[in-house]
Amino acid sequence: MSMRDNVVEAAYNLAKERYGKLGVDTDKVLQRLQEISISLHCWQGDDVGGFEVQDASLSGSGLQATGNYPGKARNVEELRQDLLKALSLIPGRHRVNLHAIYGEFGGRQVDRDQVDVEHFSGWVDWAVANNLKLDMNGSFFAHPMASTGYTLSSKDAEIRHFWIEHAGRCRKIAAYMGNRLGSAAIHNLWVPDGSKDMPADRFSHRRLLKESLDAIYAIKHSDTEMKDSLEGKLFGIGSEAFVVGSHEFYVSYALANGKILCLDTGHFHPTETVTDKISALLQFCEELLLHVSRGVRWDSDHVVILGDDLLAVMQEIVRADALQRVHLALDYFDASINRIGAYVIGTRATLKALLAALLEPTEQLVALEEKNDNFARLALMDELRNMPLGAVWDYYCLQAGVPVGTDWLDEARKYETEVLSGRS
Repeated sequence: MSMRDNVVEAAYNLAKERYGKLGVDTDKVLQRLQEISISLHCWQGDDVGGFEVQDASLSGSGLQATGNYPGKARNVEELRQDLLKALSLIPGRHRVNLHAIYGEFGGRQVDRDQVDVEHFSGWVDWAVANNLKLDMNGSFFAHPMASTGYTLSSKDAEIRHFWIEHAGRCRKIAAYMGNRLGSAAIHNLWVPDGSKDMPADRFSHRRLLKESLDAIYAIKHSDTEMKDSLEGKLFGIGSEAFVVGSHEFYVSYALANGKILCLDTGHFHPTETVTDKISALLQFCEELLLHVSRGVRWDSDHVVILGDDLLAVMQEIVRADALQRVHLALDYFDASINRIGAYVIGTRATLKALLAALLEPTEQLVALEEKNDNFARLALMDELRNMPLGAVWDYYCLQAGVPVGTDWLDEARKYETEVLSGRS
C-alpha cells in the first residue's frame, strides 16, 4: 500500500469514528452505495448527434448542444471506447442509456420507423462483455417527420403513425436488451411536441397524444424485460408557449396506466424543486425515473455538480427509503468541455450526493422532529455539512480501484492527448 493509500485509509478511519458517534455505520453505507447504478447517457459523448446516415441536426428540435470542443465520438466504436474510459474513472457498476439514433446501421439509411433489434445487438454484446446493463429511448427529434413541431400529437395521421411505429420498435429493442442482460431496460418516452407561440387548440393535441400512447402501450412486454417511463417538460426551444406533454399530462397518464413517471431536474421552473415532488408522487407511483441534469436559468443541461439542489434530491430519496423505487439516469450534454470529463464530473457528483444522503443519521433527525425539537433538528442538519464526507468518498474510490480525488484528471488529460486529439 502506498503512502497516499495509507493517508486515505487513516482519514477514513477517523471519519468512520465521527460518523459512528451519530449512529452511522460507514462500512454498511459504502456497501449500500455499491449496489446503486447510475445510467450514463450516450448522448454526452457526441453532442446528441447519433450515427444515422441521414442528417440529424438538432436545429428546430427543441434541443441544443452548445460548444465545439474537439474530440467528440464520430462512430459507435469511439463512443464505446469513451464510455469505458469514463466508467474506469467512476466507482461502482453502472448502466448505459441509449437513444434510437445510436444504432449500428452499417452505413445504410435506416429510417426511424424501421429501426430494429439487429441495430442494437452489437451494443448488447458489448454490454455483456463489459458487465453493463442498458436502457433505451426513442428519438422523436431531428427528423423531417418532426419538422412541424408535433410528432405523436400531430393532427397529421401519417406523422402520428410514423412515430407510433418508431416507439413500438424502440420498446421491442428495450425488451430485447433486458432479456439478454437479465435486467429490465427502461424505455423512456419524451417528445418535443409544442408551439412557440399561443395555440388556439391545446385540447386536440393532448387528446391525440393520449390516443397515440394508448396505441403504443397496447403492445405488452414483460416488466422483467422492459419498463415504460414518460417524461414531461415545462417548455423547450420552439415550444415556449405550449408543451403537449406537460408534467400534469404525464402524471395523469402514468397514474392511470401504471407507467413510470420521469422527472428531469431541468424541466421545471427555476423556483420549482423536484425534491418536494418525489415523496408526493411515491404515494401513488410504484416507481420513478430521475433524469439528473443542471439547468442554469433555463433547461440548459449543464454538467451535474455537487450542489444543494442535487443533495436535496438524493436526501429525499434516501429519507423516503425509496432507493429501490427510483431509477437514476444522467441527462445533460455539454459540448464546450472535454466530454470524458463531463461524464466523470456528473456521475461522481451524483454518487457523492447519494453518499452524503446515506451518511445522514435519518432516524435521529426524524426522532428530533417527532419530539418537536426543531431547533436541534436544524442544528444537526447544518452540522452535517462539516462532517468528513470527502474522506469516506476517497476511501470508496480507493476500494473500487478508481482514481482518488483529482487524480482522475491526469487520466482524462492523458486520454485526451493520446486518443481524443487524433479525432478531427
